[in-house]
Amino acid sequence: MPFSTITPAQLAEKNASRPVTLIDVRTPAEFDEIHAVGAKSVPLHTLDPKAFAAEYPEGDIYTICRSGSRGAQACEKFVAAGIDRVVNVEGGTLAWEQAELPVARGRKTMSLERQVRIAAGSLVLIGTLLGAFVDPIMLGLSGFVGAGLVFAGLTDTCGMGLLLARMPWNQRSSKAACEVQPS
Repeated sequence: MPFSTITPAQLAEKNASRPVTLIDVRTPAEFDEIHAVGAKSVPLHTLDPKAFAAEYPEGDIYTICRSGSRGAQACEKFVAAGIDRVVNVEGGTLAWEQAELPVARGRKTMSLERQVRIAAGSLVLIGTLLGAFVDPIMLGLSGFVGAGLVFAGLTDTCGMGLLLARMPWNQRSSKAACEVQPS
């Protein structure tokens, strides 16, 4: 792993002495629901590492997501672009909240991981039913989704998640719909 990690408590300690650059790489809707106070929303699917690093040329760049996986992917994008001053927050926003660090809350939304499980499960069910009652070739849909899930597990990259992240319901909600309250 060419990048380092940091616990939420360690990052909060650093931030207390000197403000840090913390980017949340979840979807805008997930960010609006809950995020670490001081984090900037930079969705993974829109992240341009070189442009971001040029905008913030000083100090380390810390990435955070829901649980750490997308944050690690963001770090990998930075490293692939030749920027090695990135650090992933271990355990993501879940660990940040569990450490009782300040968060901003907005309107409740469905996590991207949950959306992927619903979409994949629905496609497998539809493919199986169509294969059983319409044409056996339709079982290929279930096989395709299964292969995609295996690929996602092996590579830690989920094509369905990337597609769902671009859907309108995962984009930033209006300011009126999301009044953030520190907690």
